[in-house]
Amino acid sequence: MMGSLTGHDARRIHGSLFMVRRHFLALVIVSAAIATSGQAAPQIVSVEKIWDRGNHNAFTDLIRFHDEWFCTFREADSHVGGDGKLRVLRSIDGSSWESAALLAEEGIDLRDPKLSITADGRLMIVAGGSVYGGTTVLKERQPRVAFSPDARTWTPTQRVLEKGDWLWRVTWHNERAYGVAYRAEPSPGVKPKPEDRLARLVASNDGVNYELVAPLDVDGRANEATVRVLSSGEMVILQRREMKDQHGWIGTATAPFREFRWSDTGHRLGGPNFIELPDGALWAGSREHTNAGPRTVLARMTPTSYEPVLALPSGGDTSYPGLVWHDGLLWMSYYSSHEGKTSIYLAKIRLQP
Repeated sequence: MMGSLTGHDARRIHGSLFMVRRHFLALVIVSAAIATSGQAAPQIVSVEKIWDRGNHNAFTDLIRFHDEWFCTFREADSHVGGDGKLRVLRSIDGSSWESAALLAEEGIDLRDPKLSITADGRLMIVAGGSVYGGTTVLKERQPRVAFSPDARTWTPTQRVLEKGDWLWRVTWHNERAYGVAYRAEPSPGVKPKPEDRLARLVASNDGVNYELVAPLDVDGRANEATVRVLSSGEMVILQRREMKDQHGWIGTATAPFREFRWSDTGHRLGGPNFIELPDGALWAGSREHTNAGPRTVLARMTPTSYEPVLALPSGGDTSYPGLVWHDGLLWMSYYSSHEGKTSIYLAKIRLQP
């Protein structure tokens, strides 16, 4: 169990506060827009380290399921390579956490787990499955999925889509799972063809068998993306881009989600995620590259804009947030190495002071 306040925890919290002061410049940079916008500034209520037992703990997601909290992430020896495993943590109150499951596949680096609830009420993980063969050079990859009725007992991981694909996250809407799939290089050292770099929107009725909905006209080597369908029925995609100006894009479309309009966020993204609140407001979490280095940030978002307004205590290897709105607060999981080791953190944020 983790989360009860011990002397060691107190020292860690003190260290986190020290890092916040040290990175004050970064906080000023990302908060400057608030002063000119006239909108209320989000406030950090608390930040707790909830897991650091793996050598490298990274790439989080967060969900409430059956009135419990679940946080998932990858545990491995390093950021790239090795056989990463998917840890699932459970908590009743969001303060004390324990391991509920550990998913592994021999010879496979399971990466970037993302949680969703299927149309039939099961918990689903979608993750990348990469092969490094004892090196740090990617040799093969294909997405994996697994399902559970209780987050403790999981089906074996199974492959979906095709070799070379990555399905980064799915969102369920009207009993269908929607996500953006993108391609890797055909093989090490081989330059991808233009069509290999094309991201595409796919959908599934069961989370296993996917069909093409629409190719996405996004250049700059589009990859990580979060898809949401708003209460208005409009689909919004927050899309990372790796090349050209590296700015993330926001895409919008109405049903049947085949024609998208794209807006430039003006910011580089890393691990992009966003959520619609009950009042219709959109809030996003991602990595921001500041003069003081990378930070995990919270951003105001609309279907055409993205504005970072709050930096979380973070730095170095960081980002990949999970977002849940609960009891009037935004709960945000993320990982960071600002305290010397990549660890998993949980922040509670008040959006109105």
